[in-house]
Amino acid sequence: MTRAAATAIGFTAILLWALLALFTVGSAPVPPLQLNAICFTIGGAIGLVWCAARPGGFARMLAPGWKVIAFGTTGLFGYHLLYFSALRVAPPAQAGLIAYLWPLFIVLFSGLLPGEKLRAGHIIGALLGFAGAAVVITGDGGGFTREWALGYGLAFACALTWSSYSVLSRRLGTAPSEVVTLFCLASALLSVVAHLALEQTAWPQGTLGWASMIALGLGPVGLAFYTWDIGMKRGNIQLLGTASYAAPLLSTLALVLADVAKPTEWLAASALLISLGAALAARASRRAAKLTSPKSKSPTG
Repeated sequence: MTRAAATAIGFTAILLWALLALFTVGSAPVPPLQLNAICFTIGGAIGLVWCAARPGGFARMLAPGWKVIAFGTTGLFGYHLLYFSALRVAPPAQAGLIAYLWPLFIVLFSGLLPGEKLRAGHIIGALLGFAGAAVVITGDGGGFTREWALGYGLAFACALTWSSYSVLSRRLGTAPSEVVTLFCLASALLSVVAHLALEQTAWPQGTLGWASMIALGLGPVGLAFYTWDIGMKRGNIQLLGTASYAAPLLSTLALVLADVAKPTEWLAASALLISLGAALAARASRRAAKLTSPKSKSPTG
């Protein structure tokens, strides 16, 4: 597989994640843990079919060991539980935008790793991203609404969870993409147990609701994990990282086109600020990498 092909495959994950909020809304009133269980079961089934079709696929799926599996399961399970919960108790467009602070947090947290440091671009980008979150929470002249405070808090925790997972995953090294199958299946099992203990079972309403739930498991909470993993390991990471900052805009646009969210100037401003903040912070990281790379140093040192 060429680098360009892997990059194109990875980009499909961004397009699928742009539909995450829309399909989550459509799957109501299925509770978060039950939705987690169903979607990850579908996502795990996709992985099993893929492993069966590839020689040695199941061996590669089990190769990384329990620490990697436990870490990946925690990241996927935690992120989606928080995300589904946030969109059940707060306006989906607003909660979704707050959750999409994760690209910005990834850049900020990576700047705290050994050998890295935060720069002015990181700080400015963070301020723009937080300004976007403030706009979406307090916009339309309504100020902060306690009714949706829990949802906004869950969305913020969601962004922190995925960004922390992404940065910490660097310490585990590379693992075969097939292991994502176990992440999904283990997350599904955890969700089933927690759902039976904590939630009342509910099913989607009508054909559209069922289609949304199935599409959620097939795409944003299924195929996207595998295509993103391939893109990260074999494609152009810088290009994919930059493209991911369009996700808040694409997600908001999908909700507006589906008439789930109103196209207000506050929503547009928030999406632009969050995307711009993440892109600016990423640009600071790329410039720092160029300055510290061996090629950027003169022959005389």
